[in-house]
Order: sequence, then C-alpha cells, then structure tokens
Amino acid sequence: MKRPTIVGRFYFHFKPTCILIIFTIVAKKHIIFTEEFCQPSQLYPFSLTRQIQDIRVGLFSIREKWERYLKQPSLDKARDDYKDHANSVQLSQIRKGDTWILLHANSLPTTALVSAVKKMQPGDCLLDNQGGPIAYCITDKQVDSKHQIKIDRPLHYKNQVPKIQFPWDLIQLNAEEIECDFLLVTKGRKSAAISKTNRVWGSKKVFIEKGAVVEGAFINATDGPVYIGAKATVMEGAMLRGPLVIGEGACVKMGAKIYGATTIGPYSVVGGEIKNSIFFGYSNKAHDGYLGDAVIGEWCNLGAGTSNSNIKNNAGPIRITTPSGEISVGLKCGVMMGDYVRTSINSSINSGTLIGPCSVLLEAGLSPRVIPPFSWGQDGITKYKWPKVLEDIKRWKALKHCAVSDWEEKMLQKIYSSI
Repeated sequence: MKRPTIVGRFYFHFKPTCILIIFTIVAKKHIIFTEEFCQPSQLYPFSLTRQIQDIRVGLFSIREKWERYLKQPSLDKARDDYKDHANSVQLSQIRKGDTWILLHANSLPTTALVSAVKKMQPGDCLLDNQGGPIAYCITDKQVDSKHQIKIDRPLHYKNQVPKIQFPWDLIQLNAEEIECDFLLVTKGRKSAAISKTNRVWGSKKVFIEKGAVVEGAFINATDGPVYIGAKATVMEGAMLRGPLVIGEGACVKMGAKIYGATTIGPYSVVGGEIKNSIFFGYSNKAHDGYLGDAVIGEWCNLGAGTSNSNIKNNAGPIRITTPSGEISVGLKCGVMMGDYVRTSINSSINSGTLIGPCSVLLEAGLSPRVIPPFSWGQDGITKYKWPKVLEDIKRWKALKHCAVSDWEEKMLQKIYSSI
C-alpha cells in the first residue's frame, strides 16, 4: 500500500530583518470501507459476489459516491475471504503519519454527512442517531496490538443517515439517490445539446453527456431528472420519465417505456416496459416484457418476453425469505436477481423472488420464490456444472468485448465450492 500524499503549506511571517518560513505537513485521509457490522448476508444475492460499497444505487455505486464527495480514492478493509482483492488492506498496514477514514460500507453520503466526516480528527467515531457507528478517523495510535480500534471521542450525528440494509432498500431509495447524484455530477457543467428530434418536458433537468446519441425520444423530467451518460444510445420512439439514469454506453431500444425511479447501469441494453428498477450494469433486457420494482445484477440476460410480478393478486404484503427469516417488504417488490443470471424466453418471475448468481431459468410457469446460486432450471432445479458455468460466462462477457478476470474466476469457484 502506498503512503498518503503529503501536501506542503507555506506560511510566511514577515519581520523587519528576515523572512521566517514555516513548513507544515498535512496528510491526506485515505478512505477505507468496511463491511463489519453491516450484515452483508442481509444484502444477498448482491453481496455474495461483491462488497457492499460496490452496490449501485442512483447513478453511482456507494464507493463512487464517497470518492466523489471526499475527492479521494478508496481501499477496502481485508475480510480474509474470497472477496479480498489487490486493494484490500489490514489495519496493521497503517503507518506512522497515515490517517484513515474507516467508513461503514452501507452508509450513503449526504452533503451534511460528508461535512461531518471531513471534520473528524484521529480518535473520533461518528455515530448515527441510534448510536450505531458510521465512520472512524484513525492513525496507528488508535490501533492496538490486537488490531482493535481505540475510540477517544464519540461524535453524535443527529440527522438521519440513509443506509442499505436489504436489497429492496435500493429501489426504495433510488429516486432520492438519483436526485442527489444528478446534482453531484452536473453542478457547474452544461449538458450537450438536445436534438430537436426529441420531445422534451422539463429540459432544465435533462443532462446529456457528450457522445450520447438521443434521437426521436420522448423525455419527461417534470417529476425528476433524466441523466444520459456518454456513449449511450436512446433509439427513436423510446419514452423516458424521470427520475432516470441511462448509464455510460447503455442502449435503450426502440419504443421502450421506462418510468422512474430507474437506473440503467453502464453498457446495459433495455427494451419493453421498466418501472422503478435498477440494473447494476452490463445486463440485457432487450425485448418486450415487464420489469417492475426490481434489482438486476451485472452480466444478466433476460430472454424475450421475460416479465416479473411486482404485486400479489390479493394486493397483500409481499414476504421475502432472508438469512434472518421471512420479512414483509410492503405491497410492491419484483425480482432481486444476482449476477450472471439468464432467463429463457417468456419466463415468468414471481413477486419477491430472490435469484442467486450464475443461475439459468428455463421454467415455463411461475418461478420458485427462492432460487439458489448456480441453479439450472429445466424440469426442476438442478445444480449448474462448474466447467459449463465458467464457459458460458466467458461467452456472454465476450459479447461485450470483456473477459473473466483471474480474481473473478477464483471468486466464483470459491462460491461454487461452498454450496
């Protein structure tokens, strides 16, 4: 791990006969994310293949939000398991002079919260209004021989802190996060010109990045902003209603109908009807079919006509099975789909369904409510064979000119072996 950049500040004190130059050293604060005490298992299936800070809500992942607000790159506190990577660090790696901001990975930044974090001094622990920790400011002096953190001063943050505790929190918070991220990314900037072939309502809340192609679309930003990323394509006849994010390189097919609050992550391809949903990125729902109140991981492909239910026939509360048991999530909730999942044409997915990563749905009727990772759904659910899993993922990634990394392969094989 590199030592933090040292910034020098010169202060000049003028005297009649000399100039005294005082050089002070200010160390930049590293951002370190930790999943400890965030109960990552509650964010299954998305936390199985990524750390919480890499979950997308709004325009950015939680990591990207904090990095933009604090203007610092980030590292991850090592977990000593399969999710550790090149940027994972141990507390024992803190060197004399280093200052780390240790952030709980499921906390979403707000302007007020970021201001409070920036003011923290070594030994401070920022607590939420229920006494739970949000962030620590530490140096080597706050870490004992057993790598435990010593707190010198608790700070109480009185405002509400938005946190991601369960997968469905993402769709419940997405509208607010799109609004915040829109301001964060567009402040002081000017949108690319909006082609006259489009019909636009609320143009002041529409921002198109340079390089995006948007022609013949209907864009309504009266209820929330619409952000269209660089290299994105919105085809003719598409109907977009904010709050909405179309990520970098994403494609919205002809005649698509997308209602807010929706995030289409980078390099995803979407069509049909989508409402209040999140695509993390690199996933496809290119054809007709309905997706509502859903979260779709990375590298998923929904076959033509795939639809999910987002409300029960009796309009009763939807219950989802979690590691802690069944939880009522309200009246509307679609599918929570892990990474690398694929569905066959005309697949029907039950309301409140959890689908584990690397599964393939081939069922004709409504899906089971819980589908384990590496499931192969044809004539009942069987386990997807490992060599075939990896071979198929490589082929799908190649379609978007990407490859499976060594870390990715090892991570997936570890999960497969543990099931």
